[in-house]
Amino acid sequence: MRVNWRLTVGLVAILALLATACGSDSATEDAPAPEAGGEAAGSEGGSSGGGDLSGAIEVDGSSTVGPLTDAIAEEYVTVQPNVQVNVAISGTGGGFERFCGDGSTDISNASRPIKDEEAQLCADNGIEFTEIRVGTDALTMVTNPDTEGVACLTTVEVTKIFGPESVRNWSEVNPQFPDEQIQVFAPDTDSGTYDFMVEDALGLEASTQDYNASADDNIIAQGVQGTPYSWGFFGFAYFTNNQDGLQAIEYDGGEGCVGPSVETAQDDSYKLTRPLFIYLKNSAVQDKPQVADFAQYYLATVNDVIESVGYIPAPDDTIAESQSTLDSLISGTGGGTSEAAS
Repeated sequence: MRVNWRLTVGLVAILALLATACGSDSATEDAPAPEAGGEAAGSEGGSSGGGDLSGAIEVDGSSTVGPLTDAIAEEYVTVQPNVQVNVAISGTGGGFERFCGDGSTDISNASRPIKDEEAQLCADNGIEFTEIRVGTDALTMVTNPDTEGVACLTTVEVTKIFGPESVRNWSEVNPQFPDEQIQVFAPDTDSGTYDFMVEDALGLEASTQDYNASADDNIIAQGVQGTPYSWGFFGFAYFTNNQDGLQAIEYDGGEGCVGPSVETAQDDSYKLTRPLFIYLKNSAVQDKPQVADFAQYYLATVNDVIESVGYIPAPDDTIAESQSTLDSLISGTGGGTSEAAS
Protein backbone atom coordinates (compact mmCIF):
# COMPACT_ATOMS: atom_id res chain seq x y z
CA MET A 1 0.00 0.00 0.00
CA ARG A 2 1.40 3.37 -0.96
CA VAL A 3 1.12 6.14 1.67
CA ASN A 4 0.27 9.66 0.56
CA TRP A 5 2.87 11.48 2.66
CA ARG A 6 1.71 14.93 1.63
CA LEU A 7 -1.81 14.16 2.90
CA THR A 8 -0.41 12.70 6.14
CA VAL A 9 1.79 15.73 6.85
CA GLY A 10 -1.17 18.03 6.20
CA LEU A 11 -3.37 16.13 8.63
CA VAL A 12 -0.67 16.25 11.31
CA ALA A 13 -0.32 20.00 10.89
CA ILE A 14 -4.08 20.49 11.21
CA LEU A 15 -4.20 18.35 14.39
CA ALA A 16 -1.31 20.38 15.86
CA LEU A 17 -3.12 23.63 15.21
CA LEU A 18 -6.30 22.28 16.87
CA ALA A 19 -4.32 21.16 19.93
CA THR A 20 -2.73 24.60 20.24
CA ALA A 21 -6.14 26.30 20.05
CA CYS A 22 -7.61 24.06 22.76
CA GLY A 23 -4.60 24.71 24.97
CA SER A 24 -5.11 28.48 24.60
CA ASP A 25 -8.78 28.19 25.67
CA SER A 26 -7.78 26.13 28.69
CA ALA A 27 -5.09 28.61 29.68
CA THR A 28 -7.60 31.46 29.46
CA GLU A 29 -10.11 29.63 31.65
CA ASP A 30 -7.45 28.78 34.24
CA ALA A 31 -5.94 32.27 34.39
CA PRO A 32 -6.12 33.77 37.91
CA ALA A 33 -8.76 36.44 38.55
CA PRO A 34 -7.64 39.97 39.49
CA GLU A 35 -7.05 40.49 43.20
CA ALA A 36 -9.88 41.86 45.33
CA GLY A 37 -9.66 45.61 45.89
CA GLY A 38 -7.82 46.06 42.59
CA GLU A 39 -9.05 47.58 39.34
CA ALA A 40 -11.60 44.84 38.77
CA ALA A 41 -13.30 45.54 42.09
CA GLY A 42 -13.21 49.28 41.54
CA SER A 43 -14.64 49.10 38.05
CA GLU A 44 -17.68 47.24 39.35
CA GLY A 45 -18.24 49.79 42.13
CA GLY A 46 -17.96 47.30 44.98
CA SER A 47 -16.01 44.54 46.67
CA SER A 48 -14.72 41.76 44.46
CA GLY A 49 -16.40 39.27 46.75
CA GLY A 50 -13.50 36.87 46.41
CA GLY A 51 -13.03 36.56 50.15
CA ASP A 52 -9.25 36.41 49.74
CA LEU A 53 -8.34 39.57 51.67
CA SER A 54 -7.21 39.71 55.28
CA GLY A 55 -6.12 42.22 57.88
CA ALA A 56 -7.73 44.91 60.03
CA ILE A 57 -9.35 48.25 59.26
CA GLU A 58 -9.37 50.84 62.05
CA VAL A 59 -12.31 53.26 62.15
CA ASP A 60 -13.23 55.89 64.76
CA GLY A 61 -15.21 59.09 65.01
CA SER A 62 -18.82 60.19 64.87
CA SER A 63 -21.45 58.53 67.06
CA THR A 64 -23.94 59.45 64.33
CA VAL A 65 -22.09 57.79 61.45
CA GLY A 66 -20.80 54.94 63.62
CA PRO A 67 -23.96 52.79 63.42
CA LEU A 68 -24.03 53.16 59.62
CA THR A 69 -20.39 52.10 59.25
CA ASP A 70 -20.98 49.26 61.71
CA ALA A 71 -23.99 48.00 59.73
CA ILE A 72 -22.00 48.01 56.48
CA ALA A 73 -19.09 46.28 58.22
CA GLU A 74 -21.46 43.50 59.32
CA GLU A 75 -22.50 42.98 55.70
CA TYR A 76 -18.91 43.17 54.50
CA VAL A 77 -17.75 40.29 56.71
CA THR A 78 -19.95 37.95 54.66
CA VAL A 79 -17.91 38.95 51.59
CA GLN A 80 -14.46 39.19 53.17
CA PRO A 81 -14.59 37.05 56.35
CA ASN A 82 -10.87 37.44 57.04
CA VAL A 83 -11.01 41.24 57.25
CA GLN A 84 -11.73 42.71 60.68
CA VAL A 85 -13.37 46.15 60.68
CA ASN A 86 -12.95 47.74 64.12
CA VAL A 87 -15.42 50.62 64.61
CA ALA A 88 -14.93 52.84 67.66
CA ILE A 89 -16.98 55.89 68.66
CA SER A 90 -15.23 58.88 70.20
CA GLY A 91 -17.14 61.67 68.44
CA THR A 92 -16.24 63.45 65.22
CA GLY A 93 -13.62 65.61 66.94
CA GLY A 94 -12.16 62.69 68.86
CA GLY A 95 -11.98 60.69 65.66
CA PHE A 96 -10.07 63.42 63.86
CA GLU A 97 -7.64 63.64 66.79
CA ARG A 98 -6.65 60.02 66.12
CA PHE A 99 -6.90 60.24 62.34
CA CYS A 100 -4.79 63.40 62.04
CA GLY A 101 -2.78 63.11 65.25
CA ASP A 102 -1.16 59.73 65.68
CA GLY A 103 -2.51 58.37 62.38
CA SER A 104 -3.80 55.24 64.07
CA THR A 105 -7.04 55.01 62.06
CA ASP A 106 -7.65 54.32 58.39
CA ILE A 107 -11.14 55.85 58.23
CA SER A 108 -12.72 58.63 60.29
CA ASN A 109 -16.52 58.86 60.59
CA ALA A 110 -17.75 62.46 60.64
CA SER A 111 -21.09 64.21 61.02
CA ARG A 112 -19.58 67.52 59.87
CA PRO A 113 -16.79 68.60 57.52
CA ILE A 114 -13.27 68.61 58.89
CA LYS A 115 -12.25 71.87 60.57
CA ASP A 116 -9.28 73.98 59.47
CA GLU A 117 -7.30 73.22 62.60
CA GLU A 118 -7.93 69.47 62.22
CA ALA A 119 -6.86 69.56 58.58
CA GLN A 120 -3.76 71.48 59.62
CA LEU A 121 -2.93 68.75 62.15
CA CYS A 122 -3.17 66.22 59.33
CA ALA A 123 -0.90 68.37 57.16
CA ASP A 124 1.62 68.79 59.99
CA ASN A 125 1.81 65.00 60.31
CA GLY A 126 1.99 64.33 56.57
CA ILE A 127 -1.45 62.70 56.44
CA GLU A 128 -3.40 63.25 53.23
CA PHE A 129 -7.10 62.45 53.26
CA THR A 130 -10.17 62.26 51.05
CA GLU A 131 -13.67 63.34 52.09
CA ILE A 132 -16.48 61.00 50.99
CA ARG A 133 -20.16 61.95 51.39
CA VAL A 134 -22.17 58.88 52.42
CA GLY A 135 -25.59 60.06 53.57
CA THR A 136 -27.89 62.62 55.17
CA ASP A 137 -29.09 63.08 58.74
CA ALA A 138 -32.00 64.98 60.25
CA LEU A 139 -30.67 66.09 63.64
CA THR A 140 -33.55 65.47 66.04
CA MET A 141 -34.56 67.28 69.22
CA VAL A 142 -36.37 65.05 71.70
CA THR A 143 -38.14 65.08 75.03
CA ASN A 144 -39.77 62.53 77.31
CA PRO A 145 -43.13 61.14 76.10
CA ASP A 146 -44.78 62.46 79.30
CA THR A 147 -43.78 66.03 78.47
CA GLU A 148 -46.85 68.15 77.64
CA GLY A 149 -47.09 71.54 76.00
CA VAL A 150 -43.72 71.53 74.18
CA ALA A 151 -44.25 70.52 70.57
CA CYS A 152 -42.08 72.94 68.59
CA LEU A 153 -39.08 75.17 69.24
CA THR A 154 -37.74 78.19 67.37
CA THR A 155 -34.04 79.01 67.02
CA VAL A 156 -34.38 81.70 69.71
CA GLU A 157 -35.99 79.21 72.09
CA VAL A 158 -33.33 76.56 71.49
CA THR A 159 -30.68 79.19 72.14
CA LYS A 160 -32.29 79.96 75.50
CA ILE A 161 -31.97 76.28 76.43
CA PHE A 162 -28.53 75.48 74.99
CA GLY A 163 -26.84 78.85 74.64
CA PRO A 164 -24.23 80.23 77.06
CA GLU A 165 -26.88 81.90 79.24
CA SER A 166 -29.16 78.90 79.52
CA VAL A 167 -32.46 78.80 81.37
CA ARG A 168 -33.74 75.73 83.16
CA ASN A 169 -37.49 76.22 83.26
CA TRP A 170 -39.76 75.77 80.27
CA SER A 171 -41.84 78.84 81.20
CA GLU A 172 -38.68 80.97 80.90
CA VAL A 173 -38.13 79.63 77.39
CA ASN A 174 -41.67 80.61 76.43
CA PRO A 175 -44.40 81.86 78.81
CA GLN A 176 -46.84 79.51 77.08
CA PHE A 177 -44.76 76.48 78.02
CA PRO A 178 -45.36 74.66 81.33
CA ASP A 179 -43.74 75.71 84.59
CA GLU A 180 -41.46 72.67 84.70
CA GLN A 181 -37.72 72.22 85.18
CA ILE A 182 -35.57 71.30 82.17
CA GLN A 183 -32.84 68.72 82.33
CA VAL A 184 -30.62 68.70 79.25
CA PHE A 185 -28.97 65.56 77.85
CA ALA A 186 -26.78 66.28 74.83
CA PRO A 187 -23.55 65.35 72.99
CA ASP A 188 -20.24 66.44 74.43
CA THR A 189 -17.96 69.00 72.81
CA ASP A 190 -16.01 66.38 70.81
CA SER A 191 -19.18 65.53 68.91
CA GLY A 192 -19.89 66.74 65.39
CA THR A 193 -23.56 66.78 66.38
CA TYR A 194 -22.72 69.30 69.13
CA ASP A 195 -20.78 71.42 66.62
CA PHE A 196 -23.63 71.37 64.12
CA MET A 197 -26.22 72.44 66.69
CA VAL A 198 -24.08 75.17 68.25
CA GLU A 199 -22.31 76.59 65.20
CA ASP A 200 -24.58 75.86 62.23
CA ALA A 201 -28.09 75.85 63.70
CA LEU A 202 -27.67 78.44 66.47
CA GLY A 203 -24.75 80.47 65.11
CA LEU A 204 -22.91 80.41 68.45
CA GLU A 205 -19.28 79.89 69.40
CA ALA A 206 -20.09 77.89 72.52
CA SER A 207 -23.02 76.44 74.42
CA THR A 208 -24.01 76.16 78.05
CA GLN A 209 -21.86 74.02 80.31
CA ASP A 210 -24.86 73.20 82.50
CA TYR A 211 -26.01 69.92 80.97
CA ASN A 212 -25.52 66.16 81.05
CA ALA A 213 -22.91 65.60 78.33
CA SER A 214 -22.02 62.26 76.76
CA ALA A 215 -20.17 60.94 73.73
CA ASP A 216 -22.64 58.03 73.64
CA ASP A 217 -25.99 58.91 72.07
CA ASN A 218 -27.55 55.83 73.64
CA ILE A 219 -26.85 57.33 77.08
CA ILE A 220 -28.44 60.60 75.95
CA ALA A 221 -31.54 58.70 74.79
CA GLN A 222 -31.76 56.85 78.10
CA GLY A 223 -31.47 60.11 80.04
CA VAL A 224 -34.31 61.72 78.11
CA GLN A 225 -36.45 58.59 78.34
CA GLY A 226 -36.18 58.56 82.11
CA THR A 227 -36.71 62.28 82.75
CA PRO A 228 -40.06 64.06 82.16
CA TYR A 229 -39.72 67.55 80.65
CA SER A 230 -36.14 66.87 79.64
CA TRP A 231 -34.61 68.04 76.35
CA GLY A 232 -31.88 66.60 74.17
CA PHE A 233 -30.77 66.02 70.61
CA PHE A 234 -28.86 63.53 68.44
CA GLY A 235 -28.91 61.89 65.01
CA PHE A 236 -32.22 60.79 63.48
CA ALA A 237 -31.31 57.10 63.80
CA TYR A 238 -31.23 57.27 67.59
CA PHE A 239 -34.76 58.67 67.56
CA THR A 240 -36.14 56.13 65.09
CA ASN A 241 -34.59 53.28 67.07
CA ASN A 242 -36.07 54.55 70.37
CA GLN A 243 -39.43 56.00 69.29
CA ASP A 244 -41.42 54.21 71.99
CA GLY A 245 -39.53 56.08 74.71
CA LEU A 246 -39.00 59.46 73.02
CA GLN A 247 -41.07 62.33 71.67
CA ALA A 248 -39.62 64.32 68.76
CA ILE A 249 -39.83 68.12 68.97
CA GLU A 250 -40.51 70.00 65.73
CA TYR A 251 -38.20 72.84 64.69
CA ASP A 252 -39.11 76.26 63.35
CA GLY A 253 -36.10 77.49 61.42
CA GLY A 254 -37.98 80.58 60.22
CA GLU A 255 -40.56 78.99 57.95
CA GLY A 256 -42.87 77.30 60.43
CA CYS A 257 -42.74 74.14 62.52
CA VAL A 258 -41.50 71.03 60.70
CA GLY A 259 -40.80 67.59 62.17
CA PRO A 260 -37.81 65.41 61.28
CA SER A 261 -38.48 62.71 58.68
CA VAL A 262 -36.99 61.19 55.55
CA GLU A 263 -39.34 63.29 53.42
CA THR A 264 -38.67 66.64 55.13
CA ALA A 265 -34.93 66.04 55.04
CA GLN A 266 -35.01 65.23 51.34
CA ASP A 267 -37.14 68.25 50.38
CA ASP A 268 -35.04 70.53 52.63
CA SER A 269 -38.06 71.79 54.59
CA TYR A 270 -36.51 70.52 57.84
CA LYS A 271 -33.75 72.97 58.68
CA LEU A 272 -31.67 70.70 60.91
CA THR A 273 -30.61 68.50 58.00
CA ARG A 274 -26.89 67.83 57.54
CA PRO A 275 -24.53 65.70 55.41
CA LEU A 276 -22.69 62.65 56.76
CA PHE A 277 -19.12 61.71 55.76
CA ILE A 278 -16.34 59.23 56.02
CA TYR A 279 -12.75 60.47 55.67
CA LEU A 280 -10.25 58.09 54.08
CA LYS A 281 -6.52 58.19 54.75
CA ASN A 282 -5.04 58.21 51.25
CA SER A 283 -2.04 56.06 52.15
CA ALA A 284 -4.28 53.42 53.77
CA VAL A 285 -6.46 53.17 50.66
CA GLN A 286 -3.43 52.91 48.38
CA ASP A 287 -1.31 50.60 50.53
CA LYS A 288 -3.89 48.31 52.19
CA PRO A 289 -6.06 46.34 49.75
CA GLN A 290 -8.65 45.65 52.44
CA VAL A 291 -9.21 49.38 53.05
CA ALA A 292 -9.71 50.11 49.35
CA ASP A 293 -12.03 47.12 49.02
CA PHE A 294 -14.11 48.11 52.07
CA ALA A 295 -14.42 51.70 50.82
CA GLN A 296 -15.68 50.40 47.47
CA TYR A 297 -18.13 48.11 49.22
CA TYR A 298 -19.30 50.97 51.45
CA LEU A 299 -20.32 53.16 48.53
CA ALA A 300 -21.83 50.26 46.58
CA THR A 301 -24.14 49.28 49.46
CA VAL A 302 -24.71 52.42 51.56
CA ASN A 303 -27.99 53.48 49.93
CA ASP A 304 -29.35 49.95 50.40
CA VAL A 305 -28.48 49.95 54.11
CA ILE A 306 -28.82 53.52 55.31
CA GLU A 307 -32.60 53.70 55.82
CA SER A 308 -32.61 50.52 57.89
CA VAL A 309 -30.09 52.21 60.20
CA GLY A 310 -32.32 55.29 60.46
CA TYR A 311 -30.74 57.86 58.15
CA ILE A 312 -31.54 59.31 54.74
CA PRO A 313 -29.82 58.30 51.48
CA ALA A 314 -27.67 60.88 49.77
CA PRO A 315 -28.80 61.67 46.20
CA ASP A 316 -27.63 59.15 43.60
CA ASP A 317 -25.52 61.77 41.81
CA THR A 318 -23.77 62.55 45.12
CA ILE A 319 -22.91 58.89 45.66
CA ALA A 320 -21.73 58.68 42.03
CA GLU A 321 -19.46 61.67 42.63
CA SER A 322 -18.10 60.02 45.78
CA GLN A 323 -17.45 56.84 43.79
CA SER A 324 -15.57 58.77 41.11
CA THR A 325 -13.44 60.43 43.79
CA LEU A 326 -12.67 57.06 45.35
CA ASP A 327 -11.81 55.50 41.99
CA SER A 328 -9.33 58.31 41.34
CA LEU A 329 -7.78 57.81 44.76
CA ILE A 330 -7.38 54.06 44.26
CA SER A 331 -5.85 54.52 40.80
CA GLY A 332 -3.49 57.17 42.10
CA THR A 333 -4.77 59.91 39.80
CA GLY A 334 -6.30 62.13 42.45
CA GLY A 335 -8.75 62.10 45.33
CA GLY A 336 -7.68 64.05 48.33
CA THR A 337 -5.91 66.75 50.24
CA SER A 338 -4.21 67.45 53.53
CA GLU A 339 -5.80 70.89 53.71
CA ALA A 340 -9.28 71.89 54.82
CA ALA A 341 -11.87 72.18 52.11
CA SER A 342 -12.91 75.73 51.36
